[in-house]
Amino acid sequence: MSRRIAVLGAGVAGLCVATELAARGIAVTLHDRAPAPGPHACSWWAGGMLASDCEGETAEEPVVRLGRAAADWWQAQGVPVTRGGTLAVALGRDRGELARLARRTANHVALDADAVAAIEPQLAGQVRQALHFPHEAHLDPRAALGTLRAGLAARGIAISAEAPVGPTVDCRGLAARDRLPDLRGVRGEMLVLRAPEVTLRRPVRLLHPRNPLYIVPRGGGVFMLGATQIESGGRGPVTARAVLELLSAAYALHPAFGEAEVLELGADARPAFPDNLPRIRRRGDTILVNGLFRHGFLLAPALARMTAGLICEDTKPEMMDEDQAER
Repeated sequence: MSRRIAVLGAGVAGLCVATELAARGIAVTLHDRAPAPGPHACSWWAGGMLASDCEGETAEEPVVRLGRAAADWWQAQGVPVTRGGTLAVALGRDRGELARLARRTANHVALDADAVAAIEPQLAGQVRQALHFPHEAHLDPRAALGTLRAGLAARGIAISAEAPVGPTVDCRGLAARDRLPDLRGVRGEMLVLRAPEVTLRRPVRLLHPRNPLYIVPRGGGVFMLGATQIESGGRGPVTARAVLELLSAAYALHPAFGEAEVLELGADARPAFPDNLPRIRRRGDTILVNGLFRHGFLLAPALARMTAGLICEDTKPEMMDEDQAER
């Protein structure tokens, strides 16, 4: 393949692929309808949890294994990464969900009320039991996207609205359904709150049999609450049901969230294949990287490294199914 590659799409997948290719000496051009990362891309609305062990509850083994390297990759790009782990909690009659999570995951430590209070003092009296996943991390997705864009700009790689020419890596997410008919949308809804009275040091997963929630600290008393998971490619505004469920769950975790300012409401559809695993596919002189589901920041670095290996060394990626015919 040519040593000059166009990357189509400047969301988390496209920026990671462009970063890996540029680092290996490939002449990269980057193409997107917008001049910078923003609300038009589903990665803008991500939680930023690098929670590979927690994802083992429902995700396939490659998600857990490949995701464990994500924090190091992001940090190597100059992105601030907070390595405080993840706290999984359940309240009231939902405490059975904690035991279920413990059975389905690994690399966690069971905490009693005193241990919870020691690592998250504001949850003292609120949470009697928890699981701490100490090897997990989180980042600010928007800052991470901005850091990658700045790094590419420093190499002379700007985002162009022009159509790509020549060999291309297609990272368009759901827009690539014209080439990937088995791609589907999974809608996620989120809120950004300012609650200066709440001080959480790490992401908290609030377990519930129907509406699990995660709360991710962004610094300065700002928190991201997410996220619903709906089988729909709809990209319309956040629903009243989602707002009610997310805020009710946050208030149950800490009453101070009841006085929080709502800074943002966001919704988008994440691209996923039927098994929720990502894919790398080759169609002539185009390589398609897609299907990151809700694991964008967790798996995009691994997919980018695999794509660069395919282009630079002709190494077939683990997540490649190039033999599937395009319909």
